[in-house]
Amino acid sequence: MFDSYGQALEWITKLMPLHGMKPGLERMEALLERLESPHRRLKFIHVAGTNGKGSTCAFLAAALQSAGYEVGTFTSPYLEKYTNRIQVNGEDIPEASVLSIANRIKPLADELEPLHGALSMFELSTAIAIVYFATEAYPDLVVWETGMGGRLDSTNVVAPLVSVITNVGLDHTDVLGETIPDIAREKAGIIKPGVPVVSTAMNEEAAAVVRETAAARKATLYEVGKQFRYETREVQEGRQTFDFEGPFRALPNVAITMDGLHQQANAALALMTLEVLRQYYAIIVDDEDLYAAFARTAWKGRLEMVSREPRILLDGAHNPDGAKTLADTLRSVYTYRKIVFVLGMLRNKNHPEYLRHILPIVDTLIVTEPDFFKKMPAVELAETAAAWRDASGAALSVTAEPDWKAALDRAVREAGPEDLIVVSGSLYFLSDARSRVLNLPNSEKGW
Repeated sequence: MFDSYGQALEWITKLMPLHGMKPGLERMEALLERLESPHRRLKFIHVAGTNGKGSTCAFLAAALQSAGYEVGTFTSPYLEKYTNRIQVNGEDIPEASVLSIANRIKPLADELEPLHGALSMFELSTAIAIVYFATEAYPDLVVWETGMGGRLDSTNVVAPLVSVITNVGLDHTDVLGETIPDIAREKAGIIKPGVPVVSTAMNEEAAAVVRETAAARKATLYEVGKQFRYETREVQEGRQTFDFEGPFRALPNVAITMDGLHQQANAALALMTLEVLRQYYAIIVDDEDLYAAFARTAWKGRLEMVSREPRILLDGAHNPDGAKTLADTLRSVYTYRKIVFVLGMLRNKNHPEYLRHILPIVDTLIVTEPDFFKKMPAVELAETAAAWRDASGAALSVTAEPDWKAALDRAVREAGPEDLIVVSGSLYFLSDARSRVLNLPNSEKGW
């Protein structure tokens, strides 16, 4: 058993390199049965998708909390500390609760290992969240984000009030499948019989799979562009507005402060989900609270300007769809003389396709390595970028700097006062970079 939070955290986190991601529900189901099924006491809003899950969860949680509901959230990965991923009303799970719940689960995990295999870090985190919400925090609602996929994701042991699907793109192809329909089938696996579904999956192949799955499970589907829609009114850095129209009512001139046209889609998805909660379950958010909540919603690490002098923008784009969205937003929202781009990626990503989207707008690329066991070597990724440059004839400077701290320092030295530094790639890299920029004085950063 563990005597401290540090010991418990070491046990939890060491499971990632040992066991990685382990699709399948049998371990979670067996564990929850031994815990007396605490998940059955909770009301979940289950959110899946390739990109946009975190932002959608943030809009939902902010709106519901503004209406006076106690709201639990389970999101991943974390950007600052492990406890960030399990929150109630924006407050992290106490370290003492992680310790006590880990001590409760450890003997059960040991008992299950010979029968079902070892729990992964994500499965254990999912179980800790469920036990915390069901036996200590007692939130009215839980905004519940999948880790990867949906059908075999450990979060899929719950029966939600509503299933939410953001978008579907190529990511985790080594596990979820190599085509959009394959991946869509995994995401649509969170759809439960008779439970309403809200989706902004705009790729037609993906949307068709969501429709087919919803129809087969007799789940009412609310699909963007069909049952609900949104229309842009204004876009500028730090503020954009849109009109929302759904089957039950319209909401004009909704303002959000997160940048990027994709955030309008995420906000509209959250609005339609709130409308479903209102119509099906009488969970009501007054318009005044709703508008105010959406206007103040933020999500760390997503187009987050963490420094103004020099200008440093963080974004967790780590797959081709994310890269395309980031490139489109950089073109349409921000002003700069040139872009200095710092990139750190994991191995299991579609790097050529990512680079194809982002490199046309980059002037200087500095490739580095996340402090993570599955990191992509900087030299290899730089070679891929240089091959694109040589084939396209672009005037692009490419540098490999494996030390991510040195890479950030180099970007600051190379950027002029009118330039924009963009830090992107793996969220594990972003977490470290964000902490360094926000928490260290410039004298310690080497700037």
